[in-house]
Amino acid sequence: MWLDQQKAKEVMQKKSQLEYEIERFSKAELEFSDLKLMLELAEEENDENLIAEIENSVEKLSDYMEIYQLESFFSGEADQNSCYLEINAGAGGTEAQDWAQMLLRMYARWSENHKYSIELIDESIGEKAGIKSATIKINGTKAYGWLKGESGVHRLVRISPFDSNARRHTSFASVGVYPVIDDCIKIEINDNDLRIDTYRASGAGGQHVNKTESAIRITHIPTGVVVQCQTDRSQHRNKAIAFEMLRSRLYELELRKKEEQTNSISKDEIGWGHQIRSYVMQPYQMVKDLRTGFEKGNVSAVLDGDIDEFLKSSISFNVDAKKS
Repeated sequence: MWLDQQKAKEVMQKKSQLEYEIERFSKAELEFSDLKLMLELAEEENDENLIAEIENSVEKLSDYMEIYQLESFFSGEADQNSCYLEINAGAGGTEAQDWAQMLLRMYARWSENHKYSIELIDESIGEKAGIKSATIKINGTKAYGWLKGESGVHRLVRISPFDSNARRHTSFASVGVYPVIDDCIKIEINDNDLRIDTYRASGAGGQHVNKTESAIRITHIPTGVVVQCQTDRSQHRNKAIAFEMLRSRLYELELRKKEEQTNSISKDEIGWGHQIRSYVMQPYQMVKDLRTGFEKGNVSAVLDGDIDEFLKSSISFNVDAKKS
């Protein structure tokens, strides 16, 4: 094996993943055995306080094992990887751009709550408020496995804070999730298929960022995939990140083709008929996933990053669909 460094790297990476999973399960198994023993002693002593503590520990262990069980279905080649998350505002100007920024905050808060680190790769600020588009990189094990079901159009219904007549508005924004590709996954890109443009970075970043063409935009002509990066002062660094993003986008595109789910959404289609989830703030409070039917009434908590139940229902729904 050691004569082939690439193969050795793939094997050792897989070995580390398996060791990690075995360690997690062994730890849970040991904790379960300890709790059983403690419960027997508590019942013999008729210690109600200790029994209550054990019940609380069992509930926590049950929640842990629910997560473990769901993650056991992350069998995709890139499910263990970090991911890129891209948000684009739909038609509707300021209203849609404000909604896109709300979604960006929601995913950022979810990532922080799960100890994932975030890098802002690209951001296009709206004229009055919000963002036209943004791309972030979410670093952490299984980030793609958890978030890949979030790709699609998200719809918001609310009383617009930008409407002096306080009318109800419907806004749309699209979310795209793509895995970060490591060297173990081969993606061939022909240089002749690429168009590379440089432009001045926008937004915060100081005089250097705004006065030099450090930002990079790469277009993959055969597929029409466009990626761009302005996160770094260095044009070379931005180009390297953009290439990494392009590999991820092309890989994700191939995954969808293999699964016969080529439902890629263009910016012109960010609207009715393509939404996967609705966030209704007026005339009632409800967030509903239109694929799984799961719904939750606390809209504020969801927009503050509490989307775990939606992610779980999406994973379970996809597992059941594959079984049927």
